[in-house]
Amino acid sequence: MLVVDDEPDARELLFTIICSAEGEVACAESVQEAFELLQRFQPDVVVSDVGMPDEDGHSFMRKLRKLAPHALAAVPAVALTAYTRPEDQALAMAAGFDKHLGKPVDPHELLTVLASLVQASRR
Repeated sequence: MLVVDDEPDARELLFTIICSAEGEVACAESVQEAFELLQRFQPDVVVSDVGMPDEDGHSFMRKLRKLAPHALAAVPAVALTAYTRPEDQALAMAAGFDKHLGKPVDPHELLTVLASLVQASRR
């Protein structure tokens, strides 16, 4: 998994939740760092905050999706954000996210969503 969030506490929490389910996690604090990590590995799922300084999660996802036909363009992605209105969800989906979860995240819900995205991508 790749976690992208500018907040250290949020990255640590997501890292801990995913590792508790025996997932492997790489963390980035910015879109730039995320793309640097993506040059070295292909995650099964990306979990990205939306509201980040410099470049936000929507921009990150649009750039990722434009990498087609590269396999990274199709990696499942979850928007994890405090912006939880229906219009925020619509913006996330339009940017290319597959799921939209609100903060604070429920660990069980996050793991369920991640597992379902991994299973769906392997079909």
